[in-house]
Amino acid sequence: MNIKQVILRHMKMRMRRPFTTSVGTEYDKEFILVEAKSKDGLSGWGESVAAIEPFYKEETVKMNWHMLEDFLLPLVFEKPIEHPDELTNERFAHIRGNYMAKAAIEGAVWDLYARQKGMTLAQALGGEKKKIEVGISLGIEDSVDELLRLVEKYVYEGYKRIKVKIQPGWDVEVIRAVRERFPDIKLMADANSAYTLDDAEHLRKLDAFNLTMIEQPLAHDDIVDHAELQAQLRTPICLDESIHSVEDVRKAIKLKSCGVINIKIGRVGGLTEAKKIHDICKEHNIPVWCGGMLEAGVGRAHNVAITTLSNFIMPGDTAASARYWEKDIIIPEVTVKDGWITVPEGPGIGYEVSRERLDEFTLYSKSYLA
Repeated sequence: MNIKQVILRHMKMRMRRPFTTSVGTEYDKEFILVEAKSKDGLSGWGESVAAIEPFYKEETVKMNWHMLEDFLLPLVFEKPIEHPDELTNERFAHIRGNYMAKAAIEGAVWDLYARQKGMTLAQALGGEKKKIEVGISLGIEDSVDELLRLVEKYVYEGYKRIKVKIQPGWDVEVIRAVRERFPDIKLMADANSAYTLDDAEHLRKLDAFNLTMIEQPLAHDDIVDHAELQAQLRTPICLDESIHSVEDVRKAIKLKSCGVINIKIGRVGGLTEAKKIHDICKEHNIPVWCGGMLEAGVGRAHNVAITTLSNFIMPGDTAASARYWEKDIIIPEVTVKDGWITVPEGPGIGYEVSRERLDEFTLYSKSYLA
């Protein structure tokens, strides 16, 4: 691939309803959309999942723009790219961290690569599934009654798993209420690092509710205390924020820190590293699933593609576009039927980006030439 131009767009989209977790509430989604153009006239698309504030992870939209403009794009333009793996394995290897910035441009290159090969992105990654099973992620609501109303809505729509955000004061009794109303659903709790080991006895109360997992209960950068907590729980712990690389996964497996891994493409630096994590987890019989970062259509399409790999055996967070947006930036939008997304068969991500909607949601853009 000879990439002749990259366009960065600072986007802002209003969410359908506020989304609250233990780290804050989001009303709007601001992100960077990356368009990589080749000399043959094709475009590949990637999306940064970094937020405006460094609350979930340390990266922000402004930091990602700086990293892309000053460090990553010059490396992309350095010479032709034979395969997207080269970016993670070689060109970006000496740049520490900045996973979301790396994933944004790497995703655009993967999409472009698949389009040039006349393949779907799923096929280019080695995926085999024709449809993927998906769940829904529900934030911290104003009341338990409101949460139960939403759970009922999405269970009726066929979502295969319900994830409920928890924090101290909104945890055991909330999960109890959901389980009592819906005794048979696949249910999990996501703490977003809201607890410490001192809360182990309290967290053990969640064992009573037959949860599929408790996601990231302890510190965002921890795998040691999670191992100690996992030894005290029957419910599997899922690691999210702690995992940035296949090396992090290797250590977590060795320490027995978890029973499940959440793979977020942006958090681990791109599709290439996500594949490596998938493979080591499969080797050690650790199931994986694809977490969500409130992505717009391009990021959502990348999530669909990675989930076609064989060890994604638990429903992910890749809900329909309409879950978050009045209108998405892709055509057609991602839709869910009876808890399943049909994997698109078109080249690359399989969805087309609407130029009209780009104009509507773009705050600022800048073009870079090779």
